[in-house]
Amino acid sequence: QLVYPYDFRLTEKEVRTFFFFLSFPAFVIFSVSGGLGDTQFSFRLRQSGGQRSTHYEDDGEYNREAPLTLQRESAHYFGYVYFRQVKDSSMKRGYFQKSLVLVSRLPYVNLFQSLLQLIAPEYFDKLEPCLEAVCNEIDQWPPPVPGQTLNLPVMGVVIQVRIPSRVDKPGSSPVKQFNQENLLPAPLVLPSIHELDLFRCFQPVLIHVQMLWELMLLGEPIVVMAPSPTVSSEMVLALTSCLAPLRYCCDYRPYFTIHDSEFKEYTTRTQAPPNIVVGVTNPFFIKTLQHWPHILRVGELRMSGDLPKQVKVKKLAKLKTLDTKPGIYTSYKTFLHKDKTLIKRLLKGIQRKRPSEVQSALLRRHLLELTQSFIIPLEHYIASLMPLQRAITPWKNPPQIRPFRQEDFMKTLEHAGPQLTCVLKGDWLGLYRRFFKSPNFDGWYRQRHKEMTQKLEALHLEAICEANIVAWMKDKSEVEIVDLVLKLREKLVRARCQHLPVKEETLQRVGLYIETIIGSLPEDLQAVLHHH
Repeated sequence: QLVYPYDFRLTEKEVRTFFFFLSFPAFVIFSVSGGLGDTQFSFRLRQSGGQRSTHYEDDGEYNREAPLTLQRESAHYFGYVYFRQVKDSSMKRGYFQKSLVLVSRLPYVNLFQSLLQLIAPEYFDKLEPCLEAVCNEIDQWPPPVPGQTLNLPVMGVVIQVRIPSRVDKPGSSPVKQFNQENLLPAPLVLPSIHELDLFRCFQPVLIHVQMLWELMLLGEPIVVMAPSPTVSSEMVLALTSCLAPLRYCCDYRPYFTIHDSEFKEYTTRTQAPPNIVVGVTNPFFIKTLQHWPHILRVGELRMSGDLPKQVKVKKLAKLKTLDTKPGIYTSYKTFLHKDKTLIKRLLKGIQRKRPSEVQSALLRRHLLELTQSFIIPLEHYIASLMPLQRAITPWKNPPQIRPFRQEDFMKTLEHAGPQLTCVLKGDWLGLYRRFFKSPNFDGWYRQRHKEMTQKLEALHLEAICEANIVAWMKDKSEVEIVDLVLKLREKLVRARCQHLPVKEETLQRVGLYIETIIGSLPEDLQAVLHHH
């Protein structure tokens, strides 16, 4: 019906996928019960027609300072949906059905779903004027700056959130004591902009959390079959978050329908399923995706006073088209042995009626420690590939980072492997070998290699600053000196464009060096270089 702000442009294909299909849940089609009331869920959609410029020019700056898992996406949209379906005899179908969708490139699921809870009921009542007023307020919000606590006024409420930063210690709880600044009314404080209630999401699969962690780490294709888009999207987002602080580098679709543009690509049997996690609700998918290697079937998530019934691991052949019982349908054998202590601690928490957020924190810490135990040996090894600082000299290109050799890495595990920080026994070597073939390893390695290359560039600039440039110039020809000026200029431009980790004073000193060198040259050359 309407799009705010008016200048937000979608392609025809995106409009079809977005609004016709993803925003109106498939379960409406199967629903014969009375008023379903209000439902919230999320989806993620590949942008069609290449990259487009975003409203924000500070993408680079935000993405450099934000945790890898919270970066602004350039090729995907997130859709956050608030859907209402209630009986209404005045309507043709006998129901009032409407969705309000918030579209963003940021994965701030808690913030945006909380915002929709405030806006949507008003919008269904007052329609367009409500959206106009809300958009005018949101226009005044400051941009998200990692590390800052923001007060975001909307509809008479102030939402208070802290934007996580890359320098936050992994696993540290969000800062509790917000600066209240005597805000009236008291702000709605969100403990996290993105973290889901992990304990509630993983309730039916708690005894299999480790298996799911391995499948996610290896980038395996997984289908989540759920009774509703809410459960589907929450489960998919919970799975993709369980590798933090390692970034999940594969594709994922919290809620996927047969109308999605990738439907044919994902259901074809002529090639192996892609590295992706998809959440679905339509029973039709049981037939079309039964060739996928891992299918997780879950029921409604209900919080109860005891440990919910845990799903069983079953053979894929047991997957029935219509009456499929909850379970993990896979033939996957885990590399690591099961950790009984986690389940015991969570059970104790259930018996003692611990709040869900405390249980979630336990679960998150367990997964964090597991990921860190796995990744720390890789971090140590890749750091050893960096050239020594004394090998970086001012007048030569910086030395290369040595290549990553898997077998050399494997040899380091005997003395510095995960067993030093993790009690879990099992085939860690086998897990690393499989990990090397996954998009998650490729993404991690590229990121680290890029950071190390930038560090080398920065160290090289610092070495140039420390050098005696006048002494170097004494026995050099004009051609060599001009060549040096051009190279230094290029380095300076690159350092500023790529925001290399270099002090501003270092960059200024290099700029002064360039001026000093130009000043020593004949006037005709000076004029040419200044012109450049």
